[in-house]
Amino acid sequence: MAPGGCASRLQPEKAMGVSLSTVASSVIGWRGAVYWTERPQSTARGGGGIASGPASAGGVPVPRGVRLPQAARRSRRAKRGRKGWGMAKRSGLRGRARPVPSLRLRQFVPPIAERPPRRSSGRPGGSRAPASCYHRRMKRLLFALAMALAGSLALALASSSARAQDDVPAPTLEVGTVQLAGSSSEVRISAPGAWTLSVDGEVRERGEGEAELGLQLGSGRHQLALRAGEATVNARTTIVPSWLAPLPPLLAIALALLLRQVLLALFAGVAAGAFLATGYDPLAALLRVVDHYALHALADEDHASILLFSLLLGGMIGLITRSGGGAGLAGLVTRRATDAKRGQLAAWGLGVVVFFDDYANSLLVGSSMRPITDRLRISREKLAFLVDATAAPVASVALVSSWIGVEVGYIGEQLAERGVELDPYVAFLKTLPYRFYPWLMLFFGLVLVLTRRDFGPMRAAEERARQTGKLVADGSTPASDFSDALPDVAPRAIHAIVPIVVVVLVAFLGMIVTGREAVLAEGGELTTRAVFGSANSLKALLWASAAGGAAALITALGTGTLRLAQGLEAWLEGMKSMLLACAILVLAWSLGAICREVHTAQVVIAAIGDGLPAGLLPAAVFVVSAAVSFATGTSWGTMAILFPLVVPLADELAPGQIPILLGAISSILAGSVWGDHCSPISDTTIMSSMASSCDHVDHVRTQLPYALLVGGVALVFGEIATGFGLYPAWVGLLLGGAALFAIVLWRGEVVGDAPPGVPSVDEGGDETPPEPVDEPA
Repeated sequence: MAPGGCASRLQPEKAMGVSLSTVASSVIGWRGAVYWTERPQSTARGGGGIASGPASAGGVPVPRGVRLPQAARRSRRAKRGRKGWGMAKRSGLRGRARPVPSLRLRQFVPPIAERPPRRSSGRPGGSRAPASCYHRRMKRLLFALAMALAGSLALALASSSARAQDDVPAPTLEVGTVQLAGSSSEVRISAPGAWTLSVDGEVRERGEGEAELGLQLGSGRHQLALRAGEATVNARTTIVPSWLAPLPPLLAIALALLLRQVLLALFAGVAAGAFLATGYDPLAALLRVVDHYALHALADEDHASILLFSLLLGGMIGLITRSGGGAGLAGLVTRRATDAKRGQLAAWGLGVVVFFDDYANSLLVGSSMRPITDRLRISREKLAFLVDATAAPVASVALVSSWIGVEVGYIGEQLAERGVELDPYVAFLKTLPYRFYPWLMLFFGLVLVLTRRDFGPMRAAEERARQTGKLVADGSTPASDFSDALPDVAPRAIHAIVPIVVVVLVAFLGMIVTGREAVLAEGGELTTRAVFGSANSLKALLWASAAGGAAALITALGTGTLRLAQGLEAWLEGMKSMLLACAILVLAWSLGAICREVHTAQVVIAAIGDGLPAGLLPAAVFVVSAAVSFATGTSWGTMAILFPLVVPLADELAPGQIPILLGAISSILAGSVWGDHCSPISDTTIMSSMASSCDHVDHVRTQLPYALLVGGVALVFGEIATGFGLYPAWVGLLLGGAALFAIVLWRGEVVGDAPPGVPSVDEGGDETPPEPVDEPA
């Protein structure tokens, strides 16, 4: 390639009709030719191969690109001098030139008569490049600059257009993923100007600005399209029959009780709900279980905090167990708790003491009392029941707990909307006598412990543990499995006492710190109620579990019981033992999300009709609240659903009657605790099984008859009687307690202590010595 990119190939052709010298003279002398020349060389100094400069051929320069005779090429290579090579370098010639097809020679060589005069380069015997080569280079450069300028201008215009469009709000289309047949489908539209809404390609509505529509759609899947100007927003919704809405939770509960495989049951329930939400597409339903519902359950901040708290606490428990702290605590307590009755009483009492949070109650009481109840051969099912019966029931009625903020917040919001001039916390205190189920459940657990009586599946579990030493049923899978202490580690209670005390103190102080920060941020008054009501219990529990694990490790290292590698291994083993429970929690949350999506609660709430007598309102609300909480597995979610529906209904049925209003509020809170207590997909129920190392299905199966009994007594002697004003609430509590005591004496059978010499056997076949080891703390 010649300098400047000009092509300079030339092949002689005999059929051209002109001589070689004439062609060369014409090409070199033409101003518009596209060839480069060097200083003239004589014929005797011919170059090799293709001529790299004009040679003399009979006084006529030979153009570059013309092939010379072989003899001339050899002579040119042999006689090339230093000056000639320097000229080649200065002229930009490198290597050999490439021949140009003869067609270009015919096209661009003008007749000899039209050749312009030759211009001299100012060098002796030389010539310079024609001006057209430089012109082309300049044209290309200017063209590149013009293209770059045009591109920059286009980007600037696009950016300014995008900024202008950002000032105009984009249209939005909000519609539920799943809607119930027989009711209008709510659609929310927001557009800057005129819009058109199409359903399955058919225009259904037109309007301008914001609008809320109620569309009547048939069963099946529908495609909605909102067009506003040039923008289009698409959405999908599925219309399902209302009787299918309760299917996901009912399927999960039924399979859990029948197959005794809670993970499979929960997965089936979530998949059934996803099947409805995806418009009856089985493949898409299975994919959405993993990539949507489970993923969103893990992404929730509160859910992630619970999982991390559970894992950290599991690591602490693993350290306590491996270092001999569990056996030491059991030996310390069983000096006084020498029989099953005292051991159960200790578990019930500790559950009442840890009143400030239901999660902390479930995990701390279960993990602390498990070694003690194992030594006394108390079944894991009974321990899980005592833990669960003192978790949500205690936290929901405690004057200071993590439930205060939620309960008082819902009460205050509804009272303000109704125009009732009553302080929300005072209203909360007034509802306490009407909380029949929590109070009666606490009393019922104490009666079972003091009388040493049980009935139903719980009695069978207790007799199995006492007589055979099997703490769990054959074929059961405990929700957690903590490793035993090392063989050469002596039991020491201090390895358990220090971490547990640290967890309780840090959790309590953490709630004070987080609550104080929240109150100050809102500019409120620093009162005990306000601080605990605004506390972030999950953050406090995270701090507590991390501090407890650190305290357990430091204690074990300080006493020389474990090496650092053994301590870290025990901590990881403890976390691993919680994985099954964490998986259950994730699927339970996923099932709760699918229940909200398919409107399970709304179907259950439809049981309340407009013609319901005011006296039956508290009882009906209790039943509906219990059913919703049992089906969804969440007490706080049930409160959020029912408060905006029940309180206006109570005010409509009994205007101005504060006792009916407070009774309805109490029924919401009490019914939500019932479902939270005994639902197999409730997080506190799962945590109780996890902390007690009890099979989750066995826990639900043995606890459900007790919860149904207490709920029935609370409904008859509490909700119905006080709803019709037969007697005050405290009388209902006394009558309900007496009824429960009589039923326990009538139906319950005494389960005695274990016979001597029978070891306790857990799920792995490991034996626990029947007598406590008397070791120094």
